[in-house]
Amino acid sequence: MCTVKPHELVFLSEEDSWELFSNKAFSNGVDDQPVLVAIERRIVNKCGGLPLALKTMGGLLSSKEKVQEWKAIEESNIGDNDGGKYEVMPILKLSYIDLSSEMKQCFAFCAVFPKDYEMEKDRLIQLWMANGFIQEEGTMDLVQKGEFIFDELVWRSFLKKVVLKSAVRHGDTQYKTVVCKMHDLMHDLAKYVTDECASIEVSSQQKALLKGVCHMKMSKAELEHISGLCKGRTYIRTLLAPSESWEDHNYNFPSRSHKYIKELQQVLASLRALHCPPSPIVICKAINAKHLRYLDLSGSDIVRLPDSICMLYNLQTLRLIDCQNMQQLPEDMARLTKLIHLYLFGCDSLKSMSPNFGLLNNLHILTTFVVGTRDGLGIEQLKDLQCLSNSLELLNLSKIKSGENAKEANLNQKKTLSELFFSWDQEIDDGPRDIACNVEEVLQCLEPHSNIQKLEIRGYGGLEISQWMRKPEMFHCLRELKMSGCTKCKSIPVIWFSMSLEILVLQKMDNLTTLCNNLDVECGGCITPLRIFPRLKEMTLIELPSLEIWAENSVGEPVTFRVLEELEIKNCPKLACIPVIPIIRLLKIVGVHNTAVGLVFMGIRLGSWPFLVSLTLGSPEDILMLPLDAQQNQTQIPLEKLKYLDLEGPNSLVRSSGSQLMVWKCFSLVEQLTIYSCSNLVRWLTEELRCLDRLRILYIGNCVNLEGNTSSCEEETLPLSLENLWIEGCRSVVTLPPNLGNLAKLRCLYVRNCPDDAEKVGSISTCSPLSHISGSMNDGVMKIQNTVAAK
Repeated sequence: MCTVKPHELVFLSEEDSWELFSNKAFSNGVDDQPVLVAIERRIVNKCGGLPLALKTMGGLLSSKEKVQEWKAIEESNIGDNDGGKYEVMPILKLSYIDLSSEMKQCFAFCAVFPKDYEMEKDRLIQLWMANGFIQEEGTMDLVQKGEFIFDELVWRSFLKKVVLKSAVRHGDTQYKTVVCKMHDLMHDLAKYVTDECASIEVSSQQKALLKGVCHMKMSKAELEHISGLCKGRTYIRTLLAPSESWEDHNYNFPSRSHKYIKELQQVLASLRALHCPPSPIVICKAINAKHLRYLDLSGSDIVRLPDSICMLYNLQTLRLIDCQNMQQLPEDMARLTKLIHLYLFGCDSLKSMSPNFGLLNNLHILTTFVVGTRDGLGIEQLKDLQCLSNSLELLNLSKIKSGENAKEANLNQKKTLSELFFSWDQEIDDGPRDIACNVEEVLQCLEPHSNIQKLEIRGYGGLEISQWMRKPEMFHCLRELKMSGCTKCKSIPVIWFSMSLEILVLQKMDNLTTLCNNLDVECGGCITPLRIFPRLKEMTLIELPSLEIWAENSVGEPVTFRVLEELEIKNCPKLACIPVIPIIRLLKIVGVHNTAVGLVFMGIRLGSWPFLVSLTLGSPEDILMLPLDAQQNQTQIPLEKLKYLDLEGPNSLVRSSGSQLMVWKCFSLVEQLTIYSCSNLVRWLTEELRCLDRLRILYIGNCVNLEGNTSSCEEETLPLSLENLWIEGCRSVVTLPPNLGNLAKLRCLYVRNCPDDAEKVGSISTCSPLSHISGSMNDGVMKIQNTVAAK
């Protein structure tokens, strides 16, 4: 809008261009020969300092070993066009031409998604497989070939690999998946090289735009008109209607008549891949079973899969993620012998698998196995599923009759499994738990291989951990350990000196008194308390009522976690000390011994945590602070990176005194403050908030004794930097802070479940940019949005 001068991004310098290009071009074993360097310099100049061009060209040349191949690319017409050296598309086209025919098809298919779309890696590979774009080669099966092509496209910058992203949350477990994106120019290239893919998001698009399209991604509105849009066309291969666009789970197609189904059968006769909305029955009836290889019914509200699913004898991938109401799979599912991927994350109501599930021995992905008691439903069905990889959760383990049955699962032979989840606490449909079952024997016989990277155990009723958990070499690859609801268990696996463990979560373990026991015995005396958990980055300890110390022989010695970045300790009342955590970023201490909280305050006042960004402190009792001596008082340092501060429960911090105010000065850079369930809070914080001159968001909730400040209206109560003020559940409030009218930056005022008293509204200046007021008188709610509010 020309309010400021635009900042023109410069092209990379010659030196930076050279570094970016050569890092790609010479990283795959190509020798950095002088003759190649000379050619490289000329190619770099043709890329005009464009990063995408440099990365793409470097990826292309990394696969070329002969000088003649490099010369041929140098002599091509890249950079010689109307756009001059700043035109990148010719370089991208040249790189595309160099792809194999399989890679070309796989890359072009990505045009079915809109720009900036996050594509799930595994799903993308499965869609390639369903459409026959990739073939087995040598010892590589379809899945391995797809992985190879994906990695190659990422290496050549046709795809941008993104970090792990949360896919679905199942109970307390969060599953993650790799996603990727395409650069906008790469998306343009994909659209340029194919006219078979279309992303149709709005109903205004005309049928003519769909001419020749084989792969479609459609919105909810468009799917309703699918038979009209594709009338007379029988070569649709891919139809994607993503679940995120289906907010109405009661959506029905305009007709369920025989005529409508017949029209759909004509449209979908050659379908290879289908992603249905949450009411898929009509479309499922229209599927031609002979061709379909990929079916995604995720988010569906179906209770039972139709038996017709078992007729899809070429099906490779079946996704049933987050089908929360689904109780059972079809009886004849074992007939789907070509099934490679079966996703059951989030199917919370599933009671058992299909009989004779072990016949599906082509399965690479089986996310969930629910143990049953009838013939053909036991844990032994996993015996011959040797190709299982990635993640597997085993539910209803209390139904396993003996250790011998558990041993038949052959988990220690499944070396491509990287994540295992054991659960004993799911409800049993056919009576009470078999309390005679020896849970310790069962867990011992479920021993996995030593390459496992993530292990989660829930509801284990044994007193002791298994023998395989006492072997340090068992966990040399383990990155994450979670144990919850193991109320009788007295110890955790021997992982405290693991060089790979990064995440540890322990919850609801009533008998756990120490994290690390028998250090000298287990480790041969080579590990000291100062060196336990050497690579741990995240630790969560919740509801451990007996936990007292970190390590058995650490009494009087400080335990150090040198790389720990996130620490949450909640409801561990006997824990009276905290470890040395020099680079902590997120710290949450709630419901621990008051001595431990005092040590936290001491660390704050001494500036012990210079990287701390978020701090939560809470206790059911009044939090006390350990005193500092005179010399320590002089060394107090503000926490420069602290932005988020949460105070829960009774808190001495809200009673002004010299000591408390000194602590508040350590919080001078805090931008968001939450005070919750603080019975000590009676008046508006004046002196305390005056220290927070960067505070933008203030939330005060459930502070039942808060009445407010009744002193002079001229007193400056809230910092002028405040943008959002939330007051909720404070039933004793008489008046709001008196200087609301002076808060020039205030944009949101939210008052809810406070007493109906006109005085509390205070004075709000009409010159304030306030755009949102939400208030309530008892249970009534009053809202004024996008307006200036007066008294």
